[in-house]
Amino acid sequence: MVSSCFKLALLIAASLLILVAADTSNAQSSSGRITGKVAFVDGKPAAGVLVVATNQTNTDNSSTRTKPDGSYSIKVRSGAYRITVAAPFEARFDRGKAPEYGTFSNIICDESKKKCPTLENVIVDGGERKIDFTVADPSKEVPAEGPPVADKNAVPDRREVRDRWRIGFPEYDRYGDKGARGRDIPFKRGRWYNPYDQNILKGDRPIIGNDYFMILSGASTTGVELRRTPSGNNVSSANPDSNNFFGRPESFSFSETLQVSFEFFKGQTVFRPRTWAFKISPTISIPNYLNARENGIVNVDVRRGTTRTDYHVSLEEAFGEVKLFDTNDNFDAVSARVGIQSFNADFRGFLYSDNNLGARVFGGFSNNKTQFNLAWFHQLEKDTNSGLNAFEFRKQNVYIANIFRQDFLTKGYTIQAVGAYNDDRGDIHYDTNGFLVRPALVGDARQHNVQAGYIGFNGDGHIGVLNLTNSYYFAFGKDSHNPIAGKKTDIRAHMAAVEASIDKNWLRFRASAFFSSGDSNPTDNKATGFDAILDDPNFVGGQFSYWNRQGIRLVSTEVGLVQGNSLLPTLRSSKTEGQANFVNPGIFIYNAGVDAELTQTFKAIFNANYLRFHRTEPLEYVLFQPNVRHEIGYDLSLGAVYRPFLINNLTFTFGGSIFFAGKGFRDVYTDRARNCPIPNFCTGDVVNPSKPQYSLFSQMKLIF
Repeated sequence: MVSSCFKLALLIAASLLILVAADTSNAQSSSGRITGKVAFVDGKPAAGVLVVATNQTNTDNSSTRTKPDGSYSIKVRSGAYRITVAAPFEARFDRGKAPEYGTFSNIICDESKKKCPTLENVIVDGGERKIDFTVADPSKEVPAEGPPVADKNAVPDRREVRDRWRIGFPEYDRYGDKGARGRDIPFKRGRWYNPYDQNILKGDRPIIGNDYFMILSGASTTGVELRRTPSGNNVSSANPDSNNFFGRPESFSFSETLQVSFEFFKGQTVFRPRTWAFKISPTISIPNYLNARENGIVNVDVRRGTTRTDYHVSLEEAFGEVKLFDTNDNFDAVSARVGIQSFNADFRGFLYSDNNLGARVFGGFSNNKTQFNLAWFHQLEKDTNSGLNAFEFRKQNVYIANIFRQDFLTKGYTIQAVGAYNDDRGDIHYDTNGFLVRPALVGDARQHNVQAGYIGFNGDGHIGVLNLTNSYYFAFGKDSHNPIAGKKTDIRAHMAAVEASIDKNWLRFRASAFFSSGDSNPTDNKATGFDAILDDPNFVGGQFSYWNRQGIRLVSTEVGLVQGNSLLPTLRSSKTEGQANFVNPGIFIYNAGVDAELTQTFKAIFNANYLRFHRTEPLEYVLFQPNVRHEIGYDLSLGAVYRPFLINNLTFTFGGSIFFAGKGFRDVYTDRARNCPIPNFCTGDVVNPSKPQYSLFSQMKLIF
C-alpha cells in the first residue's frame, strides 16, 4: 500500500512538472520582442527617447527608453501593436520602409503627408520584430514657409485651432486599404452632401463667429394609395347603365410633396437654448392626383369627370424665435415663437395637431422636468386636396395652454394638463373642389359660431415594465345654431383613451381602448357628441388603420361619417375646413396589436380593431332611417416600416387594411331602393354585404 501511495505521489508530481513546463513553453511561445534603433533626422543616435508599444486589441502599453546608441528592446505578448514615442519627441516613420515593418503594417501621416508619427499593425508572433526609425523635436523644426513665429501664450505639445467646432477627427484608415474588402474607416473627413458627417449645412459648425449657425434641410414624401370606400352616384353617374344609389367605391391616388427648410440661429447648440432663431419651410405638392371612378367626387361640377390633378404651394413653417430669460443657472429658459409653426397639444394628437400661424411662449423649470406652453393660433385656411396651408385667413382662433411634469410619482412617467378654447366664427366657404363646407350642408344649414372649451389630462411613459398612455378630455361651450339640431346648443361631451403595452425582447404587445361620447337626442338643446379642434391621432393603429386613415363620406349628405386621419364620427363637412360638430354618434374602439422589430432595418405592425357607435340617434335623424344598429365592424391592418440604411433619412412605409362591415355600418350604407348595400358588395337583392372595404398604400420619405 505504501508503494502504491508512493507511485501515486510520483505520478502527481510528474504531471505537475509537465503542466508547469507546458505552461512555461506556451508563455514563451506567446511572447516576443520589438527591437530596433532610433536616430535623429541628422543620423545621430537618439538616446533617452521613450518608445511606446500599444496593443491594438486591449490597449495595454509597454515602453522603454533608448540606450546611448539609440537601441531599444520591448518585451510584449503576441499581437498587433501601434508604435509611437512620447513627447517632446515625435516619430518620423519612412513610408518607403513600410514593407520592412511587416506585410500588414500601416504608417499614419498628417494631412501634409510629410510627418508620419505613428506605425500600426506591427505583428509580433513569438519572435523578434525589428523597427528602426527616426525622431524629431517638433519645437525645433523649421517650417518650409519660413522661421516660426514665437507665441508667448503657446503651450508645448499643443496645436492651435480656430475654435472648438473645427477640432474634428483626423482622417484615419484603420487598415490602410481605403475601406477595401468591407473594412471600415472609423474617421474620415466630412462631405458637405453627407448629413451624417460634420457638416456646416446641418449646424455642426458656425458660419459666422462661434455662435451663428445655419441648418438647410429638405424632404420628399411620395405616396400611392388604392382604396375602396362608399361613394355616392350623384346626379350623373360615370357609368351610363347604372341606376344604383351608390357608385363604384374604388379610387386611386398619388401624391408628391417637396419641402425645403432654412433655419438661421444664434446659440451654442447644446445645453443652452438658442438666443434667437428664424426658420422658413416652403412646401409644394406636385402633383396631387386622384381617380375616383365616379362623377361629383373630385369636383362639384360633374363635367370635370372622375380624375383630378392638383398643385399647391404653401408655407408650413415661417417663424421667428427669441429667448426671453433664463429661469435658473442650469439653462432652463423661457422663449417666445411667432409665425407659422408646428404644435401638438398632447402626446397622441387627440385634440389639436397642426402647422399654423400663431404665437407661443414656452419654457422649462426644475432642470427641464417641468415644461409649459401658452399658444394662440389664428387659423389659416387649408388646401382641400393636399391639406397644406393656404394663403388665406379664416375666422377661427385657437388658444391652448398645457404643462408637463416628468417623472411624476415614478421615474419614466410624464403627466400633462391641457386647457384649450376654440373660437370658430361662422362664414360661408367653398373648398377647392367647389363644395360648400361652411356651414355644413346638412339639416338647417346656416352660418353659426362654435365656441368650445376643453379641459384635458394626459399621461405617457412607463411604470416599471408597463408602457402606459392615457388621455381624458371634457368639452364644454356653445354652438349658436347647430345645423342638425336646428337650434342653439350647449356643449357637454367627453373623450377617453388608454393604451398599455409590454415589451418582450423584439416584440411589443399592445392593448388599447378609445371612447368618444355620442348624442342621444339630436334635436334638443344639448350637444353631447365629442369633437376635437383639429386632431391627428396616433392611436389604435394610427395611419395603418382603415377607420383612422380613410375619410368615409355619409352618402346623401355633404358631411363625413369620419374624416381622414381621425377617429371621431363627427358628421362634419371637413376636418380641416369645416366646423366642429358636437351632435354626432360617438364611438367605442377596442384594439389589440403587436409591434415586431424583425430586424434592425425592418419593423412590422399589426392591429385588430372592433368598433361600435355610442349612440345612433344622430345617424337615424340625418339619414331618415330608423333602427340603425351600433356595430360598425372589424378593422384589421398590417404595416411595415423599412429603413435600409439604419437611419431615418430614407424610410419606406407600407400598409394594408381591411374593414369588415358590421350591422350598423350596413344599415348606414344600404340602398333602400334595391334593398342592397354598397355597390359591388352584392348582386340581386342580397341584404348582407359580402365584399369588405380595404386600403393599400405605400410611402417613401427622403430627408436631407
